[in-house]
Order: sequence, then structure tokens, then C-alpha cells
Amino acid sequence: MKLKKINEKLQEGLIESGLTDANVLQSETFSTIKSGADCVIISPEGTGKTTTIVLNVIQQLTGKTEESPRALIIVESKEKVLEMEELFGKFGKYTNLEVYGVHDKGDMDYDKNYVSTGIDVLIGTPTKLNDMFSTAGYNVNRLKMFILDDADSILKLRHEPKITRISNSIAKTQRIVFTETMTERIELLADKIMIEPYLFDMDEEEDDEDEEELDEEGTEELDEEEYDNEEE
Repeated sequence: MKLKKINEKLQEGLIESGLTDANVLQSETFSTIKSGADCVIISPEGTGKTTTIVLNVIQQLTGKTEESPRALIIVESKEKVLEMEELFGKFGKYTNLEVYGVHDKGDMDYDKNYVSTGIDVLIGTPTKLNDMFSTAGYNVNRLKMFILDDADSILKLRHEPKITRISNSIAKTQRIVFTETMTERIELLADKIMIEPYLFDMDEEEDDEDEEELDEEGTEELDEEEYDNEEE
């Protein structure tokens, strides 16, 4: 995948998974996410948001091993937890990252004990993660990335207090929000937990590309008309 200074082990996993070219979302956001800045990323369904999350987390964490979680990813459902775990397994095949997912139907004691043994990436649903962070004294001082996926769907379920509570327990980290649409709830959450976030609106990017294509088509038609007039 052609991304600036991409980690070689990540690159191997991506190529083996058939991902050789970055899409617009991945190429536009890669450098900013890599810089450690807070981001709000608006992108429609089917544009590769989950893939973008996974490859950026691997990029940031590969090459280091610590006992405390260094990336926390909040997702909407058990199905999303399993999907993301699978992608980490594929893209991070040549890394030594320890990834673990938790959800509302899992065993709380088992999950807490497993996380305590030392993992790199923790993926989970809002309710499960809130309960875990409320009852277990995890060391979050080494947390490098705090990511909220499908924020519009999660906040429709009124999980803002849980998200804010978890975020407030972390002194300093990069915070990234992925959403299909920008809503008032997301704006309020961003104001509470983020520091001057970069805003990426991939809907606007697509509209600009469409306008450029229309302009090119219009220019071609005009050139043809001028050519016809000259012949006459």
C-alpha cells in the first residue's frame, strides 16, 4: 500500500491480504493520524473506516511491547468487535501486537484478568468498557490512541456519559472519532474530549471530485463545439 513511511511489517500484512492501494480515506488521513493529532473523520458507509482504523493502530504501535494497553477502540456491537479482531489478525500478522476484544455478552472476570496480563490493543463496546474501567485499576498512562468508531450510531444509543467517563480517566492521548455523518451530539462530544481536532469530511472530497469530473466533461464538450464551428 502506497502510504508515506508505512511500517514494513504492516505493509507485508496488507499486501498478503490483497490491499496494495490506499483508498481516498486512507491516503488523506494517514499522515495526520500518524502525527498524533486529534481527528474527527466523516466518511460514508463502505469507504473503509474499519480498515483505516486497524492499519493506523498497527502503524503507531508496531515495534514496541508494553504490558499496558496502548490503543483503546470503542465500537458499537459484539459483531463489530469480532470483525475488527479479525482484521487485526490479518493486517498485523507479522507484528507481535496482542489484541483483545470485549463485549456485553462476555465474562467480566475473565476479561478483566486477561487484560491485566498485558495487551496492546483493547477493542470493546461502550457498556462493557465502562464497566471494566470503573471496577478495575488499569494503567492508562501508556495509552497512545483512543478511537471511537461509528460514533453517530453509538451516540444515538445515548452512550455519551460512558464515552466521556472513559476519556476523562485518560490524561493524555490521541483521540480519533469516525462517523458517517456529523451530528450535534458528536460536535458536543468532540468539544468535551478533544483538543482542536482536524476535521476530515470525505463527503465533501467526493463532491469536489464529482465537480472536477463535470468540469472536465464540460470543457471537452465546449472544445468539440468550437471545433465544429471552425469547420463550418
